[in-house]
Amino acid sequence: MPLFPAEVEWLNLEGFDLIISSSHCAVKSVLRPASAVHVCYCHSPMRYAWDQFDAYFGPRQVGAAASRVLRPIMAGLARWDAATAGRVDHYVANSRYVADRIRRYYNRASTVVYPPVDTTFYRPDPSHDTDPPFLIVSALVPYKRVELAIEACRRIGARLDIVGRGPERDRLEAMSGPGVRFLGWKSDEEIRTLYQQAAAVLLPGTEDFGMVPVEAQACGTPVVALGAGGAMETVRHGVTGILAAESSVECFAAALDECRRTPFDRAAIRANAEQFSRERFLESFPAVVDRAVRDRADQLALERAS
Repeated sequence: MPLFPAEVEWLNLEGFDLIISSSHCAVKSVLRPASAVHVCYCHSPMRYAWDQFDAYFGPRQVGAAASRVLRPIMAGLARWDAATAGRVDHYVANSRYVADRIRRYYNRASTVVYPPVDTTFYRPDPSHDTDPPFLIVSALVPYKRVELAIEACRRIGARLDIVGRGPERDRLEAMSGPGVRFLGWKSDEEIRTLYQQAAAVLLPGTEDFGMVPVEAQACGTPVVALGAGGAMETVRHGVTGILAAESSVECFAAALDECRRTPFDRAAIRANAEQFSRERFLESFPAVVDRAVRDRADQLALERAS
């Protein structure tokens, strides 16, 4: 990771008129030719270098000694990240939450274009179990807060299926009771079926956008999420799911219980997901790129005239 800045700056982009980067780390800092336009689709300023170091590289994750070594390295990476923010002509954020982060850390404005979800592939299935489990689809890493959902389900006596892999699996399995199943990784088709059959899909951590809640809603399935980050933009409280007010077991358990008691309209849940469709993305993103190209052409024309 400390080599990322040098690596992206070695990329030779001479001869290109338009550069589109898809960045959650360092690639937004490529060196572009003077006349080229660089549009960055920013999924987040790098979380581990700015405000989530402990979640990725804290003592519990990598050990005390490694954490001490990594802290100044990540601080230096954050300084470089901010210093190179001006290499982008136009930022596109994948949510309003990320747009706020771009403004805070880069001091730059951005246009929000939500990522595309395949709402044709993810679709409802009218058949449902009579007593379906809750479902998590997630990498098993600390910032996802999977342990919070496990404990909340235990509190209300609910079953929970967990799809995903990651370094936290052994710890999470050790704290789980018989009502929790770890299913490992699954194919897209298998995950779609699990979405369709779940009582609700759970998102206990803060996501920059969060594809899983939208995929679940495209299947007509409600979502129980922490009321923070991208979930505030994708989940409509009481209509397509329940938003927990704070990141505590008690609050998340209460949200699960409220979800159980809420008569959701699956057609309304599906309709909410359709605003994040691929078709919507393919209308919005090229329009932003076209505008950036025109703005850059106008700027170059003014520079030549002066």
